[in-house]
Amino acid sequence: MKKTLFLALSLATALSGGALANDRYRERPPVIVSPDLAAPWVMQLAGPNARPVVYPRQAAEPRPVYRQRAYQQREPRAVQRRGILDQDRAQPVAMRPQPVRSRIEPQFLPQTVAYETKERPGTIVIDTNNRFLYLVTGDGQARRYGVGVGKPGFEWAGEHRVTRKAEWPSWVPPKEMIAREAAKGHYLPARMEGGPENPLGARAMYLGSTLYRIHGTNAPWTIGSAVSSGCIRMRNEDVVDLYERVNVGTRVIVM
Repeated sequence: MKKTLFLALSLATALSGGALANDRYRERPPVIVSPDLAAPWVMQLAGPNARPVVYPRQAAEPRPVYRQRAYQQREPRAVQRRGILDQDRAQPVAMRPQPVRSRIEPQFLPQTVAYETKERPGTIVIDTNNRFLYLVTGDGQARRYGVGVGKPGFEWAGEHRVTRKAEWPSWVPPKEMIAREAAKGHYLPARMEGGPENPLGARAMYLGSTLYRIHGTNAPWTIGSAVSSGCIRMRNEDVVDLYERVNVGTRVIVM
């Protein structure tokens, strides 16, 4: 009987001790402190005759006022461009539009050359292989111009005469050309008035009853190439010069 009572008491003591231990290390709820320094419990901590220390709240700093400045137009600044190997030095580079260059080779510029031929002065001879147009002046000389000629499949040769001359001619593409270009995804107008954007350029000299012409161009960089549909194209300044030197009825030989 005593042994049983002893075991029961021991077990109760162990259980109560474990509960106390668990209660001791159990997480406590947080202490919430009142922001009011004059709260009663604060007065009790300070004593019956003490007064709590109250720190005055600092006034908020005024925000800076940003005034909108009047817009002033300034000159464009140069752009500082740095190279990979030039990290410490920077040279100002003015951003200006680059001029459009014709990129024509020097041999295709107008010039007087030696030219032996049996043709009479005033005759036009076009060498399509070398992309030159010769205006025979006599005495074994000719005035030579660079030209653009028919692309592969559009070459031709023959003899005609200038039947008509026109300044800033309008352009009416042939139906065959319209259909051919439409198959490539390029849609041509039915008619285009004369002007700087017109493919016929500043002047045109029509050859016989054909659709071929000696004319200017809006793409001077193509001079010296085989790019046309059979016409002989020249730079605008060159075709104007030739236009003033020949008349209707001038004999034209295409080789």
